[in-house]
Amino acid sequence: MSDFIKHECGIALVRLRKPLQYYIDRYGSAAYAARKMYLLMEKQKNRGQDGAGVANIKIEQEPGLKYISRYRSVNDDPISDIFGKIDRKYAKAAKLGQEHYKEADWLIENCAFTGELWLGHLRYGTHGKNSIENCHPILRQNNWRSRSLAMAGNFNMTNVDNLVQILVDLGQHPKEKSDTVTVMEKIGHFLDEENQRLFDKYKFQYSNKEIAEIIAKELDLTHVLQKACRDFDGGYAMAGLTGSGSAFVARDPAGIRPAYYYADEEVIVVASEKPAIKTAFNIEYDQIEEIKPGHALTIKRDGSFAQQQFIETLPKAACSFERIYFSRGTDPDIYRERKELGKLLVPEVLKAINFDLKNTIFSYIPNTAETAFLGMIEGIEEHIAEMRLKALQGEKTTLSAQELMFLKPRVEKLVIKDVKMRTFITDDDSRDDLVSHVYDSTFEVVKKNQDTLVIIDDSIVRGTTLEKSILTLIARLQPKKVVVVSSAPQIRYPDCYGIDMSKMHEFVAFRALLGLLNDTNQQHKLDEVYAKCQQATAEATPANYVKELYQLFSSDELTKKIAEIVKPESMESELQLIFQSIENLHQAIPGHTGDWYFTGNFPTPGGHKVVNRAFSNFMEGKKVRAY
Repeated sequence: MSDFIKHECGIALVRLRKPLQYYIDRYGSAAYAARKMYLLMEKQKNRGQDGAGVANIKIEQEPGLKYISRYRSVNDDPISDIFGKIDRKYAKAAKLGQEHYKEADWLIENCAFTGELWLGHLRYGTHGKNSIENCHPILRQNNWRSRSLAMAGNFNMTNVDNLVQILVDLGQHPKEKSDTVTVMEKIGHFLDEENQRLFDKYKFQYSNKEIAEIIAKELDLTHVLQKACRDFDGGYAMAGLTGSGSAFVARDPAGIRPAYYYADEEVIVVASEKPAIKTAFNIEYDQIEEIKPGHALTIKRDGSFAQQQFIETLPKAACSFERIYFSRGTDPDIYRERKELGKLLVPEVLKAINFDLKNTIFSYIPNTAETAFLGMIEGIEEHIAEMRLKALQGEKTTLSAQELMFLKPRVEKLVIKDVKMRTFITDDDSRDDLVSHVYDSTFEVVKKNQDTLVIIDDSIVRGTTLEKSILTLIARLQPKKVVVVSSAPQIRYPDCYGIDMSKMHEFVAFRALLGLLNDTNQQHKLDEVYAKCQQATAEATPANYVKELYQLFSSDELTKKIAEIVKPESMESELQLIFQSIENLHQAIPGHTGDWYFTGNFPTPGGHKVVNRAFSNFMEGKKVRAY
C-alpha cells in the first residue's frame, strides 16, 4: 500500500495442557511455551509496530509467591526485547539452581514465566501515545486470584461514551475514557459478580479457602461475557486470563476481527492469523479452526475447553482489508484471493491499454501489491493464449505469426522503495516533503512517448504518496500513458473497528466528491446532509446519510476526478485510474464480506453514528477522530 494506514493489533494465547515437567522431559527445556509464544508473535509482526507485551500465569503457584508475570515494551524491536528479558530470567535460574533446573516444581517457585498460561499482544496504536501504559496485556489485580484479570485485544468500540456511563451507573469511577480501560473494567465488574455468585452459593457449606478452589474450577466465563459484552458496539477479538487459570478469547457478533485456534493433547493456541499457528506448531491448515462470530473459546482451569455463543450474532462481515492487505499472504486462501483480485482487473486493464500489449509495461508498487500483480499477469498470459488459439482457428489478428508466437507481458520493476521510511511519523505539514523521498524509479526501460505503464497498488487511501512521490517519479520516464490500478475499490468511508481511517477529509475519494459537488454547483447538498447528521445524533439506529452524497455521482465520475487530483503538475502523460468493483471484490473474497469502508454498509449501528460524526467534524472544521 503506497498510502500508509495503520494496521490491526495481533493477539496470541498459549495454554499448556500438561504439567511443566512433561515439556521439560519431552522437549528438554522449560522454555517450550516461551518459544512457541515468541514464534506466534514474530509471525504476526506485520500486525504490530508500536509495542508488544506478554503475560504469564502460574496456575498451581503456592500462596505468598508471585503467580502473574508481565513484560511490555515499546523498544524498536519490542518482541526481541521482551523475550530477551525472559531468556535472562531462565539463564539466571539455571545459574542459581543448577541441580534443580530440570525440576518443574523448583522452577515454578523460583523462576518467572514458567506458568501454563500465556497471553501475547502486538500493538498497532490507532491513537494515543506510544507508551508502555498503552501496551497490552493490561492487568486488573485482586487478592482473590479468580478476580484478577489480564486482557489483550484487537478491537475498537464505537460507543465508548455509553460504556463509560454504564460503568458510572454501576457505581464505578473510570480512571480514563478509552475503550481498552472501559472493556477491561466492564468485564472485570461481571467477573467480580460471577465470583460473588459462586461464593454465595457455597458460603454455608465450605470454608473461604475451599470456596476459592471451587470458584477457580467452576468459574463460568461465558456467563461473564454474556453480561459484559451485551452493550459493546464495535469489532473485537479479545483475550483474557484470570489469575486462577481460566481463559477466554471472544469474537464480535459480526466476525469483523479475526481469531483462530488449534488444540491437541499438549496445547491450546489462539492467534489472529492462521500462518502463525501453522508455523509455530508445524501443523496443517485444516487443523486450525476459526472462532465463530459471537462466540468465545473458553478454557477452564483444568485445561478443558469449549466454543460457546455469548451474544446474538449479526450477519457475518469479516473485514475484507484483512485479506487485501493486513494479514500475511502466506495463508494459502489469502494468497489465492489476492491473485484473483489482480486477475479480475484484466478486462478493464486491456481496455485501458487498447489491447496494445507490445507497447505496455506492467509493474507494481512494492511490496504488498505483488500477489495481486502476479494474478494480473496470469490473466494477461491467459488472454495471450486465447489470442493464439483464435489465430490457429483462423481468426484475423493485427500481429504477425512471429509476433504472436513470442508475445508475452513486459514486466519491469519501475517503482522501488528507496529507504525504510515511515511516512506517518511526521506531522501533516511535513508529510508531503517526506513522502517525496520514499520511492525511486528505474530508468532507461521505458520507450518515451510510446509505452503505456500499468502499475498496480493494493489500495489508494489518501492519494498523497501517489501524487507526491510515485507519479512524480513516473512522469520523469515520459511514458505515453500511465494506468494506475487499485486491487481494492474506492475507500469512501471511515473505519471504526480497528483501522485508523477516521477523518473524511483525508480520503482522496471524498476530496473527489467535494470537487464534483463544486463542478456541478451542488455544494448545498453538503449542508443538507450535515443537517441530517446532526439530527441523527439522537437516533438509536441512524442511517448513513453520507451515502446520499456519493449517490449523486457514478463510480466512473469519481474515478476520473481522483485521477485529476493525484496527477502531478509535472506529468504530461495521460493518466487513468482503475478501481476494483464491489462485485469483483466479493467474487474474489467470498468469505470476508465486510466492505463498509467501500460501500458505507456498516455492520453495527455504531458504525453509522461514526460516519455521520466524521462528516459533521469535517463540516465543522474539526480534524479529530470520530470515535
